[in-house]
Amino acid sequence: MTEERNWFPRYGLLGLFPPLFLAGTAGAQETAGPALDSGDTAWMLTATALVLMMTIPGLVLFYGGMVRKQNVLSVAMQVFATACVSTIVWMVIGYSLAFSEGSVWVGGLANLFLAGLTPEAVSGTIPETVFMTFQMTFAIITPALIVGAFVERMKFSAMLLFVTFWGILVYAPVTHWVWGGGFLGEAGVLDYAGGTVVHINSGIAGLVAAYVVGRRRGYPKEPMPPHNLVYTLTGAALLWVGWFGFNAGSALAADGAAGMAMAVTQIASAAAALSWMVCEWLLRGKPSALGIASGAVGGLVAITPASGFVLPGGALVIGLLAGIACFWGATWLKNRLGYDDSLDAFGVHGIGGTVGAVLTGVFAAEIVGGTPGLLEGNPLQVWIQIKGVVATIVWSALASFVLLKIIDLTVGLRVDPETEIEGLDLRVHGETVH
Repeated sequence: MTEERNWFPRYGLLGLFPPLFLAGTAGAQETAGPALDSGDTAWMLTATALVLMMTIPGLVLFYGGMVRKQNVLSVAMQVFATACVSTIVWMVIGYSLAFSEGSVWVGGLANLFLAGLTPEAVSGTIPETVFMTFQMTFAIITPALIVGAFVERMKFSAMLLFVTFWGILVYAPVTHWVWGGGFLGEAGVLDYAGGTVVHINSGIAGLVAAYVVGRRRGYPKEPMPPHNLVYTLTGAALLWVGWFGFNAGSALAADGAAGMAMAVTQIASAAAALSWMVCEWLLRGKPSALGIASGAVGGLVAITPASGFVLPGGALVIGLLAGIACFWGATWLKNRLGYDDSLDAFGVHGIGGTVGAVLTGVFAAEIVGGTPGLLEGNPLQVWIQIKGVVATIVWSALASFVLLKIIDLTVGLRVDPETEIEGLDLRVHGETVH
C-alpha cells in the first residue's frame, strides 16, 4: 500500500498484461529490516479496529437506514454475515493468495490457514499478525459493499456463496496484483489504500450483480423510501471516522505519511459532501440528508487511492470532483441505463474509486509519496492509473458475472415474489422491526 511495501523485486513497466512466465519472488512476511516498533504497532492495532468499525456497525447502519422497513434486518444480517464469512475465507486462503510468494497474477499457498504466522513474525515494524488482521478488515468490507447493489431481493444462501467465492477468486488476486508483488504494483500503479482493490472492485461487482439479479419488483415506478435516515447518517459518520484507520493506517506506521493521509482524507470527504449537496440543491431544489451523507462517502472513496500521494490542495479538487461525479452516477446515469443498484454501490464506489484512481495520477506529489503526477511533469502516471482501473474492471466484471450465473443455476439468486413483497426480514429470518 505504501512505499514501505516495495520490498518486492521490480520488473519495470510491464504494461497491462505482462508475460505469464514472469514470476514474483516475494513472500507474505518481511523477516529482516527494522526492529519492531511499539508506537507503530499501537497505531496499527487502533487502525485495524477503526476499519472493522466501518463494516460493523458503520455499514450495517448506513445500508440499513436506506432500505424499506421490512428489509432492514435482512440487510444488517447480510453485512454482519459477510464480516464473519470473509474473516474465515481470509484466514484459510485469502491472505495466502494475496501476500504469499507466487506469480504476478496470484500468490501461492505457503500461508494457507495462516501457516508460518507466529508471534515473532514481523512485517516492517509491526507484527505480521497485526498486518494480516489489518488486511483482513479490508477483505471484510469490500464484499460487504457489494451487498448494497442487490438488497431486498437476493437469497441469503446465494449471498453467502457469492461473498465466499468472490473473496477467493476476485478480491485476493486483485489485492495481490496491487499490493502483493503482482503486475499492477510492479507496473507502478498508485493505490495507497484501495481505490482499485476495494472500491472499483466492489463497485463493478455491484453493477454486474444489479444487472444479473434484476430490478426490485415495482422499481422504479413504486416509491421505495429509506426506512430511517438517522441510521444512514450515523452509519456515514462511523464510516468517516473509521476511514482514518483505512487511509492513515495504510502508512503501516505512526509517522508523517499517516498524518498527511489523515489530513487529505478529511479535506476530500468534506469537499465531496458539499459538492454533492450543492448539485442536489441546484438541480432538485433541496439539499437532502441522504445526499450529503452519500457525498461524504464518495469523497472518502475517491481520496483512498490518493491519500498517500497527494497534498491538501489536490485532495480538495479530488473531493469536489468526486462529489459531482458520484451524484451524476447515482442519479442521471442510473436512471439513463435503467439498472437497480439499490444503494448505489456502483454509483459511489465504482465511480468514486475510478475518479480517485485516475486523479491520483494527476495530483501525485513527489514530496509526499515519491512519485510525481501529471502536474509535476509525469503524464505517464495517468496512463498507468488508467491501466490499473481497466484491469480491475475487466476481471471483477467477468469473474463476478460467471460466479453469479453459476450460483443462479444451482441454488438460485432471487427470493420468490411473495417473499420480496412481504419483506425478507420476516420470510427469510423470522424477525421484524416494530
